[in-house]
Amino acid sequence: MSARPVDEPHRVSSQLELLFDLTFVVAVAAVTAQLAHEIVEGHAGAGVVPFLQVFFAIWWAWMNFTWFASSYDTDDVAYRVLTMVQMAGVLVLAAGVPAAGEHGDYRFVTLGYVIMRIGLVAQWLRVAAEDPARRRTALRYGGGITVLTAAWIVHSWVAPASVELPLFVLLAALELAVPRWAERAEPTTWHPHHIAERYGLFVIILLGESVLAASRGVASALETSEITSPFVMIAVSGLVVLFALWWLYFLVEAGEGLSGRRDRSYRWGYGHYGIFAALAALGAGLEVAVEQSGHHVAAAPLTVGYAVAIPVGAFLLLLWLVHTPVEQESVIRPAVISGCAAVVLALPLAVRWIGVHGVATAVAAACVLAVAITVGVSARRRRPAPVAAGTTATGPRP
Repeated sequence: MSARPVDEPHRVSSQLELLFDLTFVVAVAAVTAQLAHEIVEGHAGAGVVPFLQVFFAIWWAWMNFTWFASSYDTDDVAYRVLTMVQMAGVLVLAAGVPAAGEHGDYRFVTLGYVIMRIGLVAQWLRVAAEDPARRRTALRYGGGITVLTAAWIVHSWVAPASVELPLFVLLAALELAVPRWAERAEPTTWHPHHIAERYGLFVIILLGESVLAASRGVASALETSEITSPFVMIAVSGLVVLFALWWLYFLVEAGEGLSGRRDRSYRWGYGHYGIFAALAALGAGLEVAVEQSGHHVAAAPLTVGYAVAIPVGAFLLLLWLVHTPVEQESVIRPAVISGCAAVVLALPLAVRWIGVHGVATAVAAACVLAVAITVGVSARRRRPAPVAAGTTATGPRP
């Protein structure tokens, strides 16, 4: 269980990591579908907190595996078997999403989380036994995770409902503190380009989930109605929005920035919780927007409009806040992103006059404009300076 080099050339995601990610497709699909159901039933406000709580468990489990694998992916038999245990935990967690969303019952979600943590703790104990240079780090990780796992069990099975949310916030904060505490003993050798690639792959998974969620809305709308112009406008606008957000995210080369700014990796890595959650929530919003174009839903048009606009606006703002600390050369322009986010968040106020389909179309147009300006500015900055007459590119002409 020796640490992999931090500067290993051509480091890419392994086939096992890609298989591991597929289990999260199931979990994200479950939590997105549950949020969409709550919005359709007119309970958007009540559905947001359970969504964020369950998504935290999904995101944090993925985070722990991803950063561990970046340092210690030995790909031997024990590593593969313990990874399979964590995958089983993800599937159990996904099965518990409906109970958590509808009844506030997090016991099954917690059970899946505990199974994942058992596999991860076993991995850290292997590191403690086989990598003496980072034994203290591994024991801190293993000990911190074990104590908090016990606390999560108390949170779900013993704690009264009145303290459920404050206790969740406390435990989540302690979870985020474990890596900072553990890495003070001896930093792990995570690979910056590998980490950037893994995050990018999860973004693509979430965008795919949004497409899936929108397709569920299409199927639901077509069951009770024929194809209408609002239906087409929302469906096309949703695809354009997803493509624009993909374009903006992958304009930034995070791997290079993380290489020279490893100390800023916490803000970058933790900030992606908001980016990932926004993309998952956008899938739910698009599903409801498409569905309401075919038949009546309990949610008010203003609520449906904001179910699309809030995730888009949050994604744009967080993209700038998260990537700015690690960018070597700024690509995301704050004025462009903040202006686009402000317009997007204001558009649902006009739903009374332009309808949900008009809001979706305008959101798509704002995102396209943000991409066009950002790409144009970036291309102009990369353009070589003109060579003055009488000189060459390297100096005066002889």
